[in-house]
Amino acid sequence: MPAYLRLCIITALIYLNRIQAYNILAVLPYPGRSHHGAFLPFFKELARRGNNVTLISHYPQETPLKNLNEIILSEKKEFQNWVPVTSPSYLTVFVAGVVLVYTGGASCKTLLDNQGVQDLWKNRAKFDVVIVEQFNSDCGLGLAYELGAPVVGITANSLMPQHYKRYGVPDNPSYTRNQVLGGRTRATLYERVERTLIGIYINYMVDFASQFLDEYYLRQYFPNIPPIKELEKNIKFLLLYQHFVLNSVLLLPSNVIEVAGHHVLEPKTLPKDLKQFIEESKQGVIYVSFGSMIKATSLSKYNLQAILDVLEQLPQRVIWKWDTDNLPFEMDKIYSSKWLPQNDILAHPNVVAFFSHCGQVGITEAIHYGVPVLGIPMFGDQISNAAAVEESGLGVQTALNELTKENLMKKFKTILDPEFRYKVKLLSKMWHDRPVSAMDSAIFWTEFAGRYKNFSFKNPAIQVLFHQYYRLDVYVFLILCIILTMAIIFKLISYRLKFSVSNIKLNMKKND
Repeated sequence: MPAYLRLCIITALIYLNRIQAYNILAVLPYPGRSHHGAFLPFFKELARRGNNVTLISHYPQETPLKNLNEIILSEKKEFQNWVPVTSPSYLTVFVAGVVLVYTGGASCKTLLDNQGVQDLWKNRAKFDVVIVEQFNSDCGLGLAYELGAPVVGITANSLMPQHYKRYGVPDNPSYTRNQVLGGRTRATLYERVERTLIGIYINYMVDFASQFLDEYYLRQYFPNIPPIKELEKNIKFLLLYQHFVLNSVLLLPSNVIEVAGHHVLEPKTLPKDLKQFIEESKQGVIYVSFGSMIKATSLSKYNLQAILDVLEQLPQRVIWKWDTDNLPFEMDKIYSSKWLPQNDILAHPNVVAFFSHCGQVGITEAIHYGVPVLGIPMFGDQISNAAAVEESGLGVQTALNELTKENLMKKFKTILDPEFRYKVKLLSKMWHDRPVSAMDSAIFWTEFAGRYKNFSFKNPAIQVLFHQYYRLDVYVFLILCIILTMAIIFKLISYRLKFSVSNIKLNMKKND
């Protein structure tokens, strides 16, 4: 190929790459490290593909990346310690609603008070797309409105109760789980009542408390900002971190895209001592972790002893994410650390089970690598995640108040059974069998929103009034039509009977 032709092709490719690059703002006001960890690979890949990404979050990168600029709100490392070790209850659901409001308002204030964030609107920064986390604060929607940019929503979890009406997803408690409740998709009458009432509570907390606080803080900087209820209708797409293979089938609108798994990267080589510990275990390894927000050291002595008794009797070695430098007990077969490369551990073929609190990130990695899960949910979406794990066949679950040695041993034997593990591997194969990878799908629809920023892709259902959505006016109209028709028919029959009776009486008089 002639040199000038190669130069032309290279120049053209560089030019095409430039015109297809977008300025993207990502807003992560929630100070949860697990959420940040789920999103970061996506933002890095957007930058790697030539887009200019500005990331607002609480956690700076250890190694700066080209095209990825950061605005750091504050390092909220202490935030990770507040979640209690407890069994799910109505009290924890009530607390979850209050926590959502409190942390959402605090996150909004922190976001808007930040000088780097203020510089964006003061300098009239131009963005093609603003990616806003859909969790406990809608403050990012106000920022996007002020910047005049279209919004793509993103989650690190499954659908929350307020998301159903926001995106026009049918929310029928007969087959849709409430995120903070368990149960199978096919619900009993009690579960349907429970899901309905809890759904009303969470939506009330969002509509009349969380959004009230967000609007209060937003109007301190943007006095003419529209109500958040209006702003949320303009979200173009939702990149939803769930998938039907694990989370069951839902009737999702076209602008709600399932992208679960985009954070799972190619596994790295394990540290030498950890790799040796795993590979020397002839019966395999059980990985134990309760995530970044739940302290294993907070387990009661009774619960901890039950777990230890079972792990000691099982032939497998154990890797345990422990919160302190040293374990408070002696057991040679346990490898512990305050931090562990979870993705790389679960990727190792010798890891045969995962004892987990059922955070969305963790169970996503488990199904990605085909590792059976024993779930012990405690708070928030962990409850519905554990229910999804059990119903999908990825694993089984138990509760803290059911945590006895006998029960736990039974659960472990279930997921360690070769037949059960074979089915989990098949489930993992289905999980991977997609026409487009989760990462490619997430990036495509984000860039799609940037290419067609003046077009709306919202679900028409979100603009329909309650009585129209459920066709209550249609049913009333049809019932009235039926009643009117029956009344006319009754009137005609009555008139006909009266006419017939009159004729009979008249004929009788004539005959007399």
